[in-house]
Amino acid sequence: MQGHSVTFAVVLACCAASAAQADVYKYVDGAGKVYFTDAPMKGSQYRLEWQRASKKLVRENKAKSAGLDQRKTPLKKAAPITGSLATRRATYETLIAANARRYGLSPALIHAVVRAESAYNPSAVSRAGAQGLMQLMPGTAARYGVTDSFNPVENIRGGTAYLRDLMDMFDWDLELALAGYNAGEGAVIKHGRKIPPYAETQAYVRKVRQFLWAEKDVGTGVVMSVR
Repeated sequence: MQGHSVTFAVVLACCAASAAQADVYKYVDGAGKVYFTDAPMKGSQYRLEWQRASKKLVRENKAKSAGLDQRKTPLKKAAPITGSLATRRATYETLIAANARRYGLSPALIHAVVRAESAYNPSAVSRAGAQGLMQLMPGTAARYGVTDSFNPVENIRGGTAYLRDLMDMFDWDLELALAGYNAGEGAVIKHGRKIPPYAETQAYVRKVRQFLWAEKDVGTGVVMSVR
């Protein structure tokens, strides 16, 4: 819904060495689609939102990772990814990997969110009306140009774009980004940029962290990349 581990080191791993010397650019086109790239994009349809040095991103991500590793909240071990869950996961592995590259996130993080949101069920609908693999609310879907939330291609693109924007919004604090994905970014800001005191949201953040840790056993890529 939208609304210790070395797990965080996995998500906040630094950019690939080949990209570490370049800047990272964020563009938005006329349809609201978001692009992260290591080279300027040409064309009047692309609006530059920000430009940051990759070395700075690497330093920030390492610092965030080091700080999060010191958290003492223990995590219960998540159930292994086996059987029908593993089969469903494999169905979307290529699609998730492509969006991870496009938006500069770890595939492991996207898998963890999809598992927590829908258990890889593209037809899932929540009581609140969130839809599809990454459980997009209608307003969020519209915001990211998703016309059919039950289409896995559109849903994963929109959900990943939203997750990347939340990571940027909360300075790559994974827990705040996940809280924003579950409860909405407004709730996180309203509560002083802290995880809102909602039992559902707090449980959701723990669940995604558990699933993220489980991803280390299935061989997903762990390097944040740029185009």
